[in-house]
Amino acid sequence: MAQGQFVYYKTAKGFFNYRLKASNKETIAVSGGTGYSSLSACKNGIESVRKNVNAHIEDQTLKKPESLTCPKFELYADKAGKFRYRLLARNGELICTCEDGYATKDGCKKGIQSLAKWALDAEIVPEE
Repeated sequence: MAQGQFVYYKTAKGFFNYRLKASNKETIAVSGGTGYSSLSACKNGIESVRKNVNAHIEDQTLKKPESLTCPKFELYADKAGKFRYRLLARNGELICTCEDGYATKDGCKKGIQSLAKWALDAEIVPEE
């Protein structure tokens, strides 16, 4: 069966980050924020993504968006007019975001579905 991967790596400043890749190696999501101070904290972040991938979507592009409690996906439009999402954990902390914007809101929602599909059983591997 095809399997996704959480690929973790160390940044130049010594923090750990991850990317979730589908089986075709396309990046679906990246860790949010500046990074994790340790590999174990990074892996905890990955587990938090797994736990929260079925969160509700708060559509912030609506005139009157419904404010949802965390965990949640925030779907929003960026300055370039592209649609993006970010996943917030139960404590409100940003745990992952899409790497690139989507041309349509529907495309962005499909990106969230893809994240949910691949995250659950993705293996955790170091960047090669």
